[in-house]
Amino acid sequence: MAIIRPRLNDYYNIPVTQNEVDFAIPYLDEDIPLYLDPFLLWKSPSQQDNSLHTAITNCFNNLGKLVTTGKESVALDILIQSSECNEVGLGNSKKRKGTCIGEKKGLEILSLFKDIPQIKESGFVHFEEIQLYVESISKDRVSDIACNFIKSFLIDFTLEQCDKYNIPIDRTKIKVYDYKTHNFIDEETYLPQNPSTREPILLVPKRWLRFVPWINSEDYCDNFFAKKILKPGEILPDRIKILSYNRNNYDQIQTYLKIKERSSKDCANDPLFTSIPILSAKNKISTILKIPTGKDGNADKKYENNICQLLPSIFYPHLDFASEQSRTDSGILIRDLIFYNNRSLSFLQYFYDEYNCRQIVFELKNVKELLPEHINQVNRYLCEQFGKFGIIVTRNPPLPKIVRNTINLWGGNRKCILILSDSDIIQMCNIYENKQRFPIEVINKKYVEFTRLCPS
Repeated sequence: MAIIRPRLNDYYNIPVTQNEVDFAIPYLDEDIPLYLDPFLLWKSPSQQDNSLHTAITNCFNNLGKLVTTGKESVALDILIQSSECNEVGLGNSKKRKGTCIGEKKGLEILSLFKDIPQIKESGFVHFEEIQLYVESISKDRVSDIACNFIKSFLIDFTLEQCDKYNIPIDRTKIKVYDYKTHNFIDEETYLPQNPSTREPILLVPKRWLRFVPWINSEDYCDNFFAKKILKPGEILPDRIKILSYNRNNYDQIQTYLKIKERSSKDCANDPLFTSIPILSAKNKISTILKIPTGKDGNADKKYENNICQLLPSIFYPHLDFASEQSRTDSGILIRDLIFYNNRSLSFLQYFYDEYNCRQIVFELKNVKELLPEHINQVNRYLCEQFGKFGIIVTRNPPLPKIVRNTINLWGGNRKCILILSDSDIIQMCNIYENKQRFPIEVINKKYVEFTRLCPS
């Protein structure tokens, strides 16, 4: 059964939430929009992380040694190979497949070891500094280069996590940077594989991941160049001119890096999902209650947008948010919220077993009164990849005839459609605020109430 945005654990039916594992759970058909930030290894209290940062830096600086000893072609080949790491699945690709840098861009990076005397003499301390000298080098390249240079560690980490969570592994070949020969070599090992492409998959510790590296060109331009270098009234020059300035003013870059090091206590990894604060949740429900039913004034869109922002936080960490999507069914626009069923609670496991529910779909209806056609739409939807369990989120409790409709569906096809109204969402928000129980338990309560109405 196909699911939306499948992850490695979903394919192998491994019931874990993103919150409880130490790695970023990889998608099978797209990248995770996060990046390994070498600065997090540098500032880490872990000696292991510090050693890995040193290894990354030494590997990159060895390229400079090769350049200055007449082996630029060797350095270029290593740099190009290190510039893409498809196995980790980090970045923006929708196909888990990126491309390496070209020869021209590689030579531009290597020229730093020749054109800037201080780098030629001492190399880099934070190699992500290359973003400040070279056009089109940003967080994705920094992340991939770092991952490639510590791929040997990532293999060991992946095997450890696979053993812990019973993730299947298969024999595969993978290119690994050899610290003895300072080159990439083929290594045979065992790793999890993408079931569609048979490509190996590497897991990456969550503690190393950020949406934007701590050292990055946007921060440099906005918070250092514009404030520390430009004179009052001067306009920020274009990026090419800033890069040229940086190449000729090495000391300014080092001043910026020292500022970033001194403020390192503020540098933390970014979670893959962040719940909204309690106050924000209360504001959302207050906004929702003021929205009229229907479509006038885009009321339906306002309702959907607020619900889409609220429910992922209310259900976290028991349900991982998969996707929100719009589809057209008989000319009617329907907004779906889709969650992975991680089976993190006993009743979620029951839904999985009883209704083949690997993902839970929530359909949002900003209507005054649910109609049979709304139930029929969900009924048709549940014939596809979501199993036989779904939830409608609407404004008012359903009329008795609609309840009978859902009961008849259960009796005839063993499909379960629960209906949540404003009062249920309010109850979830109250539970979310007082922290005494889990908001998602409201769904279990609604299910118990539903089954009491069903024929035995």
